[in-house]
Amino acid sequence: MMKKLEGNREIPTGAVRAFVICGGQGTRLRPVLADRPKSMALISGTPFLQLLLDRVRSQGVSDVILGTGYMAEKIESYFGSGNKLAMRIRYSREHQPLGTGGALKLAQPLISDPVLVLNGDSYVEWSLKPMLDLFRAKDANLVLVLHAIADVSRYGSVALDHDGRVTKFIEKGIRAGPGLINAGVYLLEKQIVRDLPAASAISLEREVFPRLLDRGVYGLVCPGLFIDIGIPDDFKRAQTLLASRVNAASQDSSVP
Repeated sequence: MMKKLEGNREIPTGAVRAFVICGGQGTRLRPVLADRPKSMALISGTPFLQLLLDRVRSQGVSDVILGTGYMAEKIESYFGSGNKLAMRIRYSREHQPLGTGGALKLAQPLISDPVLVLNGDSYVEWSLKPMLDLFRAKDANLVLVLHAIADVSRYGSVALDHDGRVTKFIEKGIRAGPGLINAGVYLLEKQIVRDLPAASAISLEREVFPRLLDRGVYGLVCPGLFIDIGIPDDFKRAQTLLASRVNAASQDSSVP
């Protein structure tokens, strides 16, 4: 049984910790990114992951856990304890690929309730307050950030009812054309993580979330920029789209 929020209890943004999934190998980017993990790909000289963390900090969240794996030392040596970003950064390193669900399960002792989860290879202009408002108002177990795009065939799509509740996840390749996609930012109850099997490779998106549809899964459509750097063409496109997000006053971006 999922533990529900009590009444209209407020959840201050500062009480939420973020978990960023950044342990993937990025095999499709290997031709253009062989010397570092995908999340450390440089955008105008700044690691992509730093742009994600800047967004997290802008939403009032300063306590972050980075789920590392492939070339973990590149990420850990660059960000350290987070002092230079005015954040507290800790690490949960997987020693074998665990998928998005397994990586989150490994970090269970460190995460908050609810926990903000972000995929480390996509940038979307999400906002935490409306996510928390929806989470509380609907007594939800899970809130996903969604984004409207012209062709969903590469990503798969998400169906919503009139109340904003997710009714279906449609796998990629099944349909094309305009629709809503999962943008890779989630607010979820810690009980979902507790229920995951330990030391198992599991995907949140393909294996866990579809099983939660009868428990209160809601989608929040966020307009603005969305870019996934998972393939070379989009990584190249991100150089232009994200250039304005790079903070000129940020720390030196050279990765050891």
